[in-house]
Parts: sequence; C-alpha cells; structure tokens
Amino acid sequence: MSKIKGIYAATLSVVKEDYSLDIENTIIHAENIIDFGCHGVVFFGSTGQSQLISLSEKIQLINQLPTSRHKDKFIIGTGLNSLVDTINLMKISLTVGFDRFLIMPPAYYKYDDRDVINFYSSIIKEINDCKIILYNFEKLSGYKFSIDCVNELISKFPNQIIGVKDSTYNLYEHLNKNNFSVMPGSESKLLKGLELGCTGIITATTNVTAALARNVYDNYFDGKDQSLNKKLCDVRSAFEKFNLISGLHTFLSEKNLIFKNLIPPIRLLSTEDKTILLNQLSNLNFEIDKLKAA
Repeated sequence: MSKIKGIYAATLSVVKEDYSLDIENTIIHAENIIDFGCHGVVFFGSTGQSQLISLSEKIQLINQLPTSRHKDKFIIGTGLNSLVDTINLMKISLTVGFDRFLIMPPAYYKYDDRDVINFYSSIIKEINDCKIILYNFEKLSGYKFSIDCVNELISKFPNQIIGVKDSTYNLYEHLNKNNFSVMPGSESKLLKGLELGCTGIITATTNVTAALARNVYDNYFDGKDQSLNKKLCDVRSAFEKFNLISGLHTFLSEKNLIFKNLIPPIRLLSTEDKTILLNQLSNLNFEIDKLKAA
C-alpha cells in the first residue's frame, strides 16, 4: 500500500447567501488549489465547516466529484458525530469511487483509548474496503490520540488505518512506520516533519499557501535552499492569530466575493482584524495575485 504524500489542503466550503452549500464553487476552489500546487485536498475537514453542513449537502457534493478532472486527488472528510451517518456517507462515497476518508472521533463526549478503538472498529466492521486517516485534533474533538492507541489500530487494521493527520502535534515526532502516512496539520511543521519521516501536511492555510508550500516540499527532496520556508511559516503564523476559517474567507473574499459567506456562528473578521491580517500579509509580500504556482 502506497503512502499518502505531499501537500494537502483541508479545502474551504463555499456557502451561498442562504447558508446552503455552493457545490459547484466548492469543487472549483478545490480544483484550483490543486492547480496552484497541492497534491490533493480533503473535503469536509474542520476548515470546510464540516460540522455545520448538512449530511444531504455533503452527499450531493460527493455525487458530483466523479466528474472532476482531479477526482483521484480527493479525500473525503466525514465531519459527523453520528456513527450511522458516518458509515452511510462512507458507503455512498465508495459507490462513486472514493475510498479514502479523514475521520475524527465524535466531539462533545469524553472518551478513552478503548472507546476510540471501538469507534473505528465499528466503522471498519461495516466497511472493510475503506482507507482511514485518523484525525488527531484535541482542541475540537476533546480527545487526544495516544501513540499506543494509534499503534493498536494499525495492528488491528493494517489495510484500513493508513495514516494520521496530527493537529495536536503529540504524534508526528514519534511515529514512523511502513505504509503509514503521518501528516502534521500546519506548514510550520512541514520541514521538521519531513526530516522525521512524515509524508507531508494536511492544513487549512494551504488553501492560500499551496504554491509556497509545494515549493518548500519539492525543495526538500531536491536538496535545494530552504529560504522560502520562513515565509511559509510566517504566513501561517499571520493567519493563526485569528480563527483560521474566518481569516481565510476574509482574505480570499477581498478578491472573490463567493468566499464572503460563512455559516453562523462563524463570521468574517472584523474590519480591525482584517486590516491587521492584510497588513501583515502585505509586509510578507504575500498577496492574492501571487498565489498561483510559477
């Protein structure tokens, strides 16, 4: 089994004025950031407002993905607390050709390792032919994967548990296994992660840093100078001062108004915060018109 490698974005979801999902423009945006440099994207990750989008809208979008020119570069995030809904979404995805999933343990309730192992076991019992990337994000789910838990899941399900997105950053320095992808959730961890054997990143800000992150990734394997990495990390840091979804939509809506809508309670940055973000990015010579890869 080949590892998932490279620069991946947790792609933004484009939303209409009535808060419904703009399926066409969400797919177009995902295709564009792949054109800019990403190796692939994850739909309905945290950055895609996954917990706020209805199951029916997710299914509608997934049913449209097979017509995309980049369909082989897509991963489906479930973003659901319901086990039954998660399984049903995965079954529908499989029928249209998508078998790779990013799955976080359900939010709200408190769990231990045994509970989480049972959660993923229940999914795999119903869907044996899936490929699952574990999603480690304690800040949102309330659960932090332990190394022991990850190792047990890999041991029990070597053909289904294929990787982890580590947004809590307690795993990526300690996991280096054959046929298992470890992908931190920030550009600031890209170079260090590659040096430790990680296979790439899955991040929110690669919605705008795709070209820059791809250059840093390619330069690492080509043995070239890494002077671009500081700029990449500085851009990430600028966005991290704010809610990432709000900051990314605010930044992109300066050029394209399709990004101005968010599902409450998420909202665009205030005028003051927008000015701070845009000034910081301008000082870094990072502008919307310069996003496309050379």
